[in-house]
Amino acid sequence: MPMLQWHTLKVNPYGEPLLLPIYDVVESVIAALKTSRQVLLHAPTGAGKSTGLPLAILDKSPLSGRIIMLEPRRLAARSVAERLAEQLNEPVGVTVGYRMRAETKVSASTRLEVVTEGVLARMLQQDPELNGVSLVILDEFHERSLQADLALALLLDVQEGLRDDLRVLVMSATLDNQRLSSLLPDAPVIVSEGRSYPVARSYHPLPAHQPFEQSVGSAVLRLLQQDTGSLLLFLPGVSEIQRVLAQLEGKVNEDTLLCPLYGALSLSDQRRAIAPAPTGMRKVVLATNIAETSLTIEGIRLVVDSGLERTSRFEPKSGLTRLITQRISQASMVQRAGRAGRLEAGVCWHLFSQEQAERAPEHSEPEILHSDLSSLLLSLLQWGCRDSNQLHWLDNPPQPALAVAGALLQRLGALDDKQQLTARGWQMAGSGSEPRLAAILCSGKILHAGKVPCSAPGQRHVALAAAAKLVAILEDPPRRGHTDLIDWIASNQRHWQQRTSQLIRSLVGQHEQREIGNALENVSPDLIAELLVQGFPDRIAKNRDNQGRFQLTNGSGVALEREDPLSGESWLVIPSLQLPSLQQGNSNPDARGLLACSLNIEQIIRQHPLLFTEHAAVEWDDCKGSLRAWKRLQCGRLIVRAQPLSKPSESELHEALLNWVRQEGVSVLNWSPDAVQLRIRLQRATEWLPEVAWPAVDDDALLSSLEQWLLPALGGVSDLKGLRQVELFPCLMDLLDWQQRQILDNELPTNYTVPTGSKMTIRYFNEKPPVLSVRMQEMYGEQQNPVLAKGRVPLVIELLSPAHRPLQITQDLAAFWRGAYRDVQKEMKGRYPKHLWPDDPANTAPTRRVKKYM
Repeated sequence: MPMLQWHTLKVNPYGEPLLLPIYDVVESVIAALKTSRQVLLHAPTGAGKSTGLPLAILDKSPLSGRIIMLEPRRLAARSVAERLAEQLNEPVGVTVGYRMRAETKVSASTRLEVVTEGVLARMLQQDPELNGVSLVILDEFHERSLQADLALALLLDVQEGLRDDLRVLVMSATLDNQRLSSLLPDAPVIVSEGRSYPVARSYHPLPAHQPFEQSVGSAVLRLLQQDTGSLLLFLPGVSEIQRVLAQLEGKVNEDTLLCPLYGALSLSDQRRAIAPAPTGMRKVVLATNIAETSLTIEGIRLVVDSGLERTSRFEPKSGLTRLITQRISQASMVQRAGRAGRLEAGVCWHLFSQEQAERAPEHSEPEILHSDLSSLLLSLLQWGCRDSNQLHWLDNPPQPALAVAGALLQRLGALDDKQQLTARGWQMAGSGSEPRLAAILCSGKILHAGKVPCSAPGQRHVALAAAAKLVAILEDPPRRGHTDLIDWIASNQRHWQQRTSQLIRSLVGQHEQREIGNALENVSPDLIAELLVQGFPDRIAKNRDNQGRFQLTNGSGVALEREDPLSGESWLVIPSLQLPSLQQGNSNPDARGLLACSLNIEQIIRQHPLLFTEHAAVEWDDCKGSLRAWKRLQCGRLIVRAQPLSKPSESELHEALLNWVRQEGVSVLNWSPDAVQLRIRLQRATEWLPEVAWPAVDDDALLSSLEQWLLPALGGVSDLKGLRQVELFPCLMDLLDWQQRQILDNELPTNYTVPTGSKMTIRYFNEKPPVLSVRMQEMYGEQQNPVLAKGRVPLVIELLSPAHRPLQITQDLAAFWRGAYRDVQKEMKGRYPKHLWPDDPANTAPTRRVKKYM
């Protein structure tokens, strides 16, 4: 390897050579790698861990094999590889190379490969022993990307069973050392100091009365006026970048360049943002959190931090992903501020209060806890791991998300009934694409090979090319324009050509790729729809109102713009959609359709009959006020066809009645006072007597168990009138066994026997204690307040006058007799002289009668 001049890799603005702090720990890292299979490195921003340490290890360590370094972001991976190669005075692809989706620059002489986006996981799947590799570096591990977590789990498995000589170096700027050390107890922890240049951090909360982009733009202009140097502005997403950019255009000085920076930007625009400003000029880089780590943006000494980031949240219940804007963690604040002090003293303005900063979480939540895990599960099954608990994780994959992932893979044909990979599943796993898109590629290859009938006659020769371009578009979707995928497929944009060619070549080889690569003219909409259904069977959607509102097979709503040409189509398949944000005041629950394709539903029924089911349903017709029976063909919850049936059977009638109750709620049933009181007693018993396993009787529990408690009472019931006459008290009692009934009657009785022998009703409530209303004379002689639930709940005694009007409410009868009773006695003696008002009621015999009859 060419000799490096370690002390002159960078100079500060005064031309003084800089020594990267990471060089102080190079020997410690190399020594640790000799004796330990895993090493943890904590190196703050500016230490040089990404651009200094890998070359130092190559130059000084005895490792004979290649080094693989995982970077979580494509832009950072390319930038780091280029910076490393530049230090060797070589082009990328000689000693230092990189691999990422759709782009690879390596050679036989490459000793250090920077990889990203699942490339490492695919390398492990293809060669579990990683032959020829001595060290794997997981850079910026604090970002806790899903791929980094998966890579670490697989690498630990390789070390345990295949390669005890393989070394793993986990390094980060804000490492959660305690948790990582728990996972890797034998791994030494090495700490490197960061850059010593101070950053003056201050807090500037945005005014609430101004639009966000206006407030941020004003803050940027103020800082540019006060200080020199280029400025890095962190914003949550592309839309905010564009709005703030519009605010700044025309207001900054002529010597200031405005440069957006985000992942979907073209490579040339990304390089422009990263490169040094021309001599005599400064620049303002408007970036997402892509600029937080690894990426070196030349000349930055000013940072403005909005304190926000945009992240995706997968919702297992709907199977959809929601983009949310949230406050960043304290670790991210430190990272962002650190970008200002790489070469000299800097300034960072946080556009929020110090109190908000102190309330922020210490670290960001790992992706594995809120992501779609279908790709991860497919990788685990390909690895031979059917139980995720067999691997070592920093955070275990959530079981609900894994269950949803398994259901999706089975629906895509990747898994069989025993949750094992099918032949199609193995093909999908080896494609390198996420499962839905892998299913599309497999279908295109099968159609191209003539193994199944093609929906569009004469289109078989373009099936593979159409599938490849479709996947290229869905991997990197257009940011603007119409939603119709057919138009995007037919377009000749160079944007997707390289990825399309790569996908075709991976499926059929380079020779055949040249023959079919350009066969995309006049592609049939039916073919595109057929391919999309293969990857998105759950995204079939039916028009609800011809105003752009559709419903998916799972019942969720999707909306297109009203003026969208597809808004009037009867059926669509919508592969790209996004749940609305959770911002306050957003009352529209429908997801937004981003890319879609019209669908011939009859053709899909013929091609994919397993997506459809027939149901005989009986339901209440509100318009006619009667029950009606239907035979329906459905795709999930979507009704494709329906025809009326003759008189339904009793079981079908009962099913319809239960469905009506589920739709309307249990409040439509005949809740007598006794049934209401029994339900409340059971709910309070759950609270007061938790040692007993009481049945749940809240609305959700009752609706989910109608077959258990309501259906047995429907004998002879054939309409809503009969349903409303069903007495619910015995239905609820049947939920209790004999022992539960005895405990309920003893500890939460329906009545209480007062000293006169009268049985008085106890009234139970959901939000306050139970109450016993009784005339005061009948409680004479009762010295202690009655209690319920094994003495845990004092009964509220409502003492009544002879005319049954409230005189006193108490939960401490003995205290009342000794105290407040005297005032009641004086007043009542004059008002009710015929009744007994003794001086010592606690020791007086109770009575129901007046003095004359005593």
